[in-house]
Amino acid sequence: MFKKVLIVEDQEIMNQGILNTIKELNIPDFDYVMYCDEALSRIRTALEKKSPYDLLIADLSFEKDHIPQRLRSGQELISEVKKVQPGLKIVVFSVEKKAKIIDDLYKIYQVDGFVSKARRDGQDLKNTIRKIFNGETVIPQEVLNTMRHISSEFDVYDMKLIELLAKGHKQSEISTYLKNHRMTPYGIRSIEKRLNELRDNLGAKNNIEMIVICKDIGLI
Repeated sequence: MFKKVLIVEDQEIMNQGILNTIKELNIPDFDYVMYCDEALSRIRTALEKKSPYDLLIADLSFEKDHIPQRLRSGQELISEVKKVQPGLKIVVFSVEKKAKIIDDLYKIYQVDGFVSKARRDGQDLKNTIRKIFNGETVIPQEVLNTMRHISSEFDVYDMKLIELLAKGHKQSEISTYLKNHRMTPYGIRSIEKRLNELRDNLGAKNNIEMIVICKDIGLI
């Protein structure tokens, strides 16, 4: 099991829950901080002392307060940590629900696991840490299912349709945009047909509901 863990979480109640999980896993050495800048500093110092952390557990969002911070999100912290200690294992523990944002954590930031803050999240966190220690990358099944569905049903053309629709463009304006940017088909009937298909794929009753769904899963 991991020997030294750093926890980055600005909610004390959540911190306590994570600490309980760490203790149950018999991890002997752990620290927790409430700011991303301090977390990066701790990681650098541990490396300099040749006593590096082997697991980072971090939230994604941090409330602003009177202490100025250079790193303002978990993503920014992870990006900097990867430069300093590329091999450090990383678990994101967050309330984030948007599948696209979670998917980007793996594709862009190369995290090793994601655990959603919810009921029984302590057990989920424990299981995730165990699997990561054994060399696995742990991706929530619901995220996999959502992203597979999106990747198989949506292409660049579809995304542009939804993006323009979300910005309030009428179908005639979308048609003009597509024609000017040489994206086909740009006929109004073709646009209307494709929007109908996209609504059906997402189970949306109308364009507004489709836009809301796309925002919820992080597409726009």
